[in-house]
Amino acid sequence: MHYTRYIKKTFIATTLFLSLSVSGLSAQVLYESPLVTNQAYSCIDIPKSVSFCGEKIDLTRFDRRERIDRELLAFTYMHSSSIQMIKRANRYFPMIESILRENKVPDDFKYLMIIESNANPLARSGAGAAGLWQFMPATAREFGLEVGNTVDERYHVEKSTRAACRLLKQAYSRFGSWVNVAASYNAGQGRISNALEDQYEDDALDLQLVEETTRYVYRIIAAKIMFSNPQQFGFRLRSSDLYPPIPYREVKVEATIDDLPRFAKSQGTTYALLRNLNPWLRSSSLHVHGGKIYYLQIPDKTEMHYNPRVIIPHDRRWVVD
Repeated sequence: MHYTRYIKKTFIATTLFLSLSVSGLSAQVLYESPLVTNQAYSCIDIPKSVSFCGEKIDLTRFDRRERIDRELLAFTYMHSSSIQMIKRANRYFPMIESILRENKVPDDFKYLMIIESNANPLARSGAGAAGLWQFMPATAREFGLEVGNTVDERYHVEKSTRAACRLLKQAYSRFGSWVNVAASYNAGQGRISNALEDQYEDDALDLQLVEETTRYVYRIIAAKIMFSNPQQFGFRLRSSDLYPPIPYREVKVEATIDDLPRFAKSQGTTYALLRNLNPWLRSSSLHVHGGKIYYLQIPDKTEMHYNPRVIIPHDRRWVVD
């Protein structure tokens, strides 16, 4: 009986000693391990104000400062998404900027496209919004886009951007403020109008709204800040890292194509590449009716391979070389 108690005491003492030893060893290792830091990924300096579509936004008020801080931190630490946005923007910004300018829509709305789709023309939300500008089917049709089983022009880079310009200009005629227009792109024009009236405000940034809409304009502003100086966020890209525009030729289509894979072969390309350059094609056939005309982009097979030496950055601020 005494011997059993002795064994138990010895076992407990030994176990306690080993536990303390291991704990001490762990603590020592943790204490002595060098602290790994990367100064590139720290807090971004928050400007006192920022210009959005020519409208000055004061960011010194505590709530605005903390909201933009949240979005800047998000862009800083979601590394893969942020870097990929910049890479893709090199391909799509030239066309989008040109269309915005042609339609007299402020250039800053290209950043709205960025936060809507991450500059991915194939983006699709769980709610069914699609394309670079994330049009819902009904809204897309309202602004002139074809949405069907074989053709969905929400995925058409040029046509969807022109439709977005029509929507944005319509909203501006209602609000007279591009900040309010940006908020309405997320929440809907009716909801922003009602909130402005109910809360006796003129500025959508001063409204109490659902969190997604409250964050929306600040996310656009944060995207603008990031694209203006990616190195400040720790993103150091070379020109060769960017996605270049893809050289292509256009083929006019006025009659139904029943077999797009066969058509692609006849054009010296593959069905996969045909769909890649024309994401608005939604099936293996293209039905043409009502006198409609489509233009298919066919990749230039001699210039479609990456040549890092000839990639020209759309914006020199994006790269370090």
